[in-house]
Amino acid sequence: MKPAKTRQIRHVPHSWAEMPWGEFYRDALTSHLQPCLARIYGFHLLKVGDLSAEIDTSHCAISHQVNVGTCGEQLQVQADPMSLPFESKSVDACLLAHCLAWSRDPHRVLREVDRVLIDDGWIIISGFNPFSVLGIGKLVPGLSRRIPWNSRMFTQVRLMDWLSLLNYEVVQRTRFQVLPWNRQGGKTISTHFPALGCLSIIVARKRTFPLTLNPAKKAAAARRISAAVGATRQFHSRHRDQDPD
Repeated sequence: MKPAKTRQIRHVPHSWAEMPWGEFYRDALTSHLQPCLARIYGFHLLKVGDLSAEIDTSHCAISHQVNVGTCGEQLQVQADPMSLPFESKSVDACLLAHCLAWSRDPHRVLREVDRVLIDDGWIIISGFNPFSVLGIGKLVPGLSRRIPWNSRMFTQVRLMDWLSLLNYEVVQRTRFQVLPWNRQGGKTISTHFPALGCLSIIVARKRTFPLTLNPAKKAAAARRISAAVGATRQFHSRHRDQDPD
């Protein structure tokens, strides 16, 4: 398995229009994200990455939405996704539309998103599926250097493993096919062979678990409580013996 961190990736797209059939991918992703976004609630939605800024999320119940990325016409905040200029636990939901695909350190991006998300916050991650018709193009030497085949294509299992280490619960995951030259062919693959779909979506929720006491400290605390209860019983017993009839 290749390490997640890599050198600077060349030819990073800042718009869906910069990749072949990128607008078809954007529209299909927007359509499949509608049911996910309809269930998300809160006060602040953060769309991380230049490609996330172009996803239409107007149907989301969260009214205050902020686009953050390195460059683009639809950005409200210009910043590196690996260093988000927001306070910890200040955002209710984050959308990472193919943000990890062209990141040189996806672990750091996830840690930053985890930092700004509130407890029980939502994270939505999309990317390309390596086990798809599109993913096969990475095996072609000349094609692997072009957009979108030069992107990092992570499997859902690997992404779920990263999220579990950050205490996230995956509530939904799906894969679907987009064939701009044959729409019916894309629907057939999405329905009968979803594992071969070129686009992948994972919806997860941040879970904060309570801290548990060390077993040794827990036993010591139980002994102190038992001693205190015994002392109270002895006090009441002596008090009853001293009371006159």
